[in-house]
Amino acid sequence: MVKKIEKNGLVIVSLCMMLGICSQIQAQSIESPYHWNNLPEVELPQFRKDTLNIEKFGAKGDGYTLNTKSINEAISASSKSGGGVVVVPAGYWLSGPITLKSNVNLHLDENAFLQFTADFDEYKIVAGNYEGKASARNQSPISGTELENVGITGKGIIDGNGDAWRMVGKGALTESEWKAKVASGGLVSADGKTWYPSAKTRLAHEEKRSVLLADGKTLADFEAIKDYLRPNLLVLTKCKKVLLEGVTFQNSPAWNLHPVMTQHLTIRGVKIKNPDYAQNGDGIDVESCANVLIEHCILDVGDDAICIKSGKDEEGRKRGIATERVIIRHNKVYKGHGGFVVGSEMSGGARDIFVENCTFMGTDKGLRFKTTRGRGGIVENIHIRNINMNNIVQEAIYFDMYYWTKPPQANEVQQVPPVTVETPQFRNIAIDGITCRGAQVGIFVRGLPEMPVRQISMVNLNITANKVVELKDAADITLKNAFLHSKNDESAIIYIENAADLRFEDLRFDGNQSPQVEVNGPHASNIVFNQSNIDKRKLNFNHGAKTNAVKIN
Repeated sequence: MVKKIEKNGLVIVSLCMMLGICSQIQAQSIESPYHWNNLPEVELPQFRKDTLNIEKFGAKGDGYTLNTKSINEAISASSKSGGGVVVVPAGYWLSGPITLKSNVNLHLDENAFLQFTADFDEYKIVAGNYEGKASARNQSPISGTELENVGITGKGIIDGNGDAWRMVGKGALTESEWKAKVASGGLVSADGKTWYPSAKTRLAHEEKRSVLLADGKTLADFEAIKDYLRPNLLVLTKCKKVLLEGVTFQNSPAWNLHPVMTQHLTIRGVKIKNPDYAQNGDGIDVESCANVLIEHCILDVGDDAICIKSGKDEEGRKRGIATERVIIRHNKVYKGHGGFVVGSEMSGGARDIFVENCTFMGTDKGLRFKTTRGRGGIVENIHIRNINMNNIVQEAIYFDMYYWTKPPQANEVQQVPPVTVETPQFRNIAIDGITCRGAQVGIFVRGLPEMPVRQISMVNLNITANKVVELKDAADITLKNAFLHSKNDESAIIYIENAADLRFEDLRFDGNQSPQVEVNGPHASNIVFNQSNIDKRKLNFNHGAKTNAVKIN
């Protein structure tokens, strides 16, 4: 049964429905044995010391010779003989797609530059996935399936030649960059605003062709738009004991590193670089993986930096493999759409994730949790501490359940569906020790009327932002020991909309001033301020909000 909201209210669930949801959430919750003093364990691969140099298989590091056959032969030979190290020495190595093998460590020496060819014909159309759904893709420059003991290590650079694949808007480039792009070849749209690398890319984009393997389509059906099927740089599927260490991965056609259904994965000390205009230019997308360690990495990318995923909508729920037992620590992120991200493809769930001692500098958002109706999936038992942020473009801490959909206005009539397996959930998330110098909004939480974001604890915060706190359709939220600096004295520093069971304790503000607090909606309730400088005269109640919803101690 679909319920509608009253015109003078925001929340459309009755108290009994809310209690029913709470009971359901509690019943579904999974008890976890993991905590900061008992972290998940991640096993490393083991490699024999035997080495093979790709030059002995005919490879030439002259930046001209295509070394696809030589490199793949070296990897196969090593694997067949029991494994070991395949060495890419210093030089400029051009190659087509490389297929990794079990028990092989592909090692790039310092000053080894491995670049993948811009000749699209070297890449076959294969069955892959796009945002968690089965789709046609070009073969990834580096890939491996159902491998065990596999690595890419060293101090060299792996370049995906992504600029050859990506269309780009004129507005994303400087005037000189745009002129150089147009002069490089390709095609420009009729309105002069978009550059395409080929006619096949333009056809797919302008006709909005689907890349999904659905409705009986075969791989051959995608030949007319082949160039549009940009591959991820590295895809590892259903592998065990993987090590990516020391190497620079850059200029990916789409996502950079994409492990899928892989266990015991270590990504250590890598550098990941994409231009800021690289659409889908994610850094690391960990999808339906378990026992993962990501540490001491540097990322500067065009989309989400470190992202947790587990499939999309019905296909993701059918797969039913959560991303779990993950440790992310000591990483630095420059540009990106989010420093640490969960979603939006999280239909298989995510749990037992530990993030600590990271710095985000200039990302669009800092900590970013995103989903929408239809996804389903439960994100829970997430632990985050000791995060520094500087010059965050939008929100420092961000939870949103209206990803790519239009959220309701404050007094808008809503159609609200019942809670089903398609209803996503964010719950049991602990954030401790955030310092953010500069953001549009410090904390933004927006759940669904039928499923609030809930059980979120945020303690020990020091945040400077234009607007500090916005909570909408949220429940059981704690904000404690927070120094909140607002750059905009005229706006409401704390905005609450149909949120319940909120605890604010020991909040401090610039100059010991009392902030503006705006409470909206008839179902805003049980909001308590303890030991915080809140002046009742600065409380504003709108859209049916009740004055007894707030208690000041």
